[in-house]
Amino acid sequence: MALNLDVCYDFILPLIKKSGELIRDRIWSQKTVEVKASEIDLVTETDQEIERILISSLRDKFPDHKFIGEESTAAGQKCELTAAPTWIIDPVDGTMNFVHGYPNVCISVALWADCVPEIGIIYAPVVGMLFTARRGQGAFLNGNRIFASKQTDLAKALMGLEYGTTRNEQHMKAVKENANILVPKVHGVRSSGSCAMNMALTALGATDCNYEFGIHVWDIAAGMLIVTEAGGVVVDPAGGPVDVMSRRFLCASSQALADDVSRLLVQFYPERD
Repeated sequence: MALNLDVCYDFILPLIKKSGELIRDRIWSQKTVEVKASEIDLVTETDQEIERILISSLRDKFPDHKFIGEESTAAGQKCELTAAPTWIIDPVDGTMNFVHGYPNVCISVALWADCVPEIGIIYAPVVGMLFTARRGQGAFLNGNRIFASKQTDLAKALMGLEYGTTRNEQHMKAVKENANILVPKVHGVRSSGSCAMNMALTALGATDCNYEFGIHVWDIAAGMLIVTEAGGVVVDPAGGPVDVMSRRFLCASSQALADDVSRLLVQFYPERD
């Protein structure tokens, strides 16, 4: 059966908006929190519930589609991206923010087909920001077209910078070394606590670049499309094409800025998804 992207988009968008109500209703309520890989890698009942809602609804509608979900993978399901239509889901990106009641929390959903992103949606319900993109049709915030800043000067760039959800010694060493290198060279740094939102903010032109080691495919699958449809670039942190399963990315408002940042970065290579 041919993939009808209009049907896919029209089905998932209201489902994401409805799921966002759970985040908005619960962010300042008591939560049940479990530790996953480390004391700073957390999951709540809301992460699990939203992922169940999204996958079960999508599976009923599109029984031949495949799925990659953060919590399903954490529970032992194989993380595999093939040419088949695949929904890639992070039900609560910024779980640490959610646990603490910090409002920068989003749902990130992408549809990939033939190993190419076709639909990308990042919804931050507490702050009311809905980022959407479809391949070849541009990127939008709350229905209005958005564009990356096109900044090329590192000294004028506002950078998103995260420490990540692992305390792995080599990872932390690279993060700290890069902070020491980059902070004196950029206009400023911001930490949102959400990889997907960092990417969306670069697409919006609110920041000019961000990078991270140790993320997963569900953190960047939607953001990659939104950034590129806004005119930005997504590359490997060492330069060259990004591998969505490599757990590494660098996005920027321009190729020149991405090149400058990649030349400065101390590299770290996590285990692949």
